[in-house]
Amino acid sequence: MAQRTVREYQHQDGTTVRIVVSTRRTKTVGGKWDGDAVVITVPAWMDRSGQDRHAQSLVTKMTARRHRQRARSDKDLLERARALDEQYLEGRAQPEAVRWVTNQNTRWASATRGDQSIRLSHRLQRMPDWVQDSVLVHELAHLIATDGHGPIFTSWANRYPRMAEADAYLEGVAFAWQNPQDA
Repeated sequence: MAQRTVREYQHQDGTTVRIVVSTRRTKTVGGKWDGDAVVITVPAWMDRSGQDRHAQSLVTKMTARRHRQRARSDKDLLERARALDEQYLEGRAQPEAVRWVTNQNTRWASATRGDQSIRLSHRLQRMPDWVQDSVLVHELAHLIATDGHGPIFTSWANRYPRMAEADAYLEGVAFAWQNPQDA
């Protein structure tokens, strides 16, 4: 047998990772995308800690590269927001414009009900799609609800199934940016 899957797990950013042991691979570790999962192929002689170390490094590099390569355009953002509006908010938000901005460094996004527009911080571009989607749904909920972050708003925003997970992810990112480690 040339290769076999040893294990599968979720990376810290939500990406599915499959570790595959190969008897054909003798020196190097390889990584490739298989849909939304990363497949890491390692030599059969490598121990679990070596597998984990190489997988961590490769997955981090590969997901960052993928996000840079496929940053959504403003047009893509509007299409995505409209699709999320239909899927989670019964099409009630009806966004007219969604765009990336570089002047939001203390918040992830903002919405204006007057013109049904949403602005997303460019800092979200490197984050996983499900996190970007959560921020879009959050802002779409602001286009519907008039109670700030009150119960009506919360009931709409929480229709996105990964909202709590995305909030925790964003809190972790914000904490890391505000508390950089000394080199």
